[in-house]
Amino acid sequence: MIAIIDYGMGNLRSVDKALEFLGHETCVTRDPKSIESADKVILPGVGAFGAAMDNLKRFDLIECVKDAAKSGKPFLGICLGMQVLLEQSAEYGIHQGLGIIPGNVVKFFKPEDITDKTRKLKIPNMGWCPINIKKPSPLFSNVPDQSMVYFVHSYYVDPLSDVIAATTHHGIDYCSAIWHKNIFATQFHPEKSGTIGLRMLKNFAEAENWN
Repeated sequence: MIAIIDYGMGNLRSVDKALEFLGHETCVTRDPKSIESADKVILPGVGAFGAAMDNLKRFDLIECVKDAAKSGKPFLGICLGMQVLLEQSAEYGIHQGLGIIPGNVVKFFKPEDITDKTRKLKIPNMGWCPINIKKPSPLFSNVPDQSMVYFVHSYYVDPLSDVIAATTHHGIDYCSAIWHKNIFATQFHPEKSGTIGLRMLKNFAEAENWN
């Protein structure tokens, strides 16, 4: 059973439908016992960081998510579900994250990254972009380097370099996927990334152990 955590922050059904298409049993839930008993856990999300953390608190899911991430079972964060794993975000003020992955969430672009070129780029970064795979990982099994995947975001994660699994270029090279022990997370949406995204979700659903 794959638990998809429902904390009121969107795109649950698209993730659920993709996994159903692949033939895997899922449960969209905010029940801590169901999440604890699941074989694998997905934390998706679309929206603002502060609202996401408020909802996780409101539904009493903070410790549940932390426990799932530390349990050793395969854990996947998607988009906003990736960002809240970090320590802090600067989106509409300073907000504390779950602190599971060292690093912060920052906006396109940092002052030092602003150039004539970056000023012309659209924010949010929305659409199809290639990923530059930095290290082999179970989620990227049979996924070619420079595969095109779908993004929509104005902020990105800035973690310690040793957890970066892939980068993408949008004026700057930024982290678009992380892998740390049993935890994998993507800034892009696998469930909206066609055949390549389904391949990643299949890899996740069939994973035995990511540690």
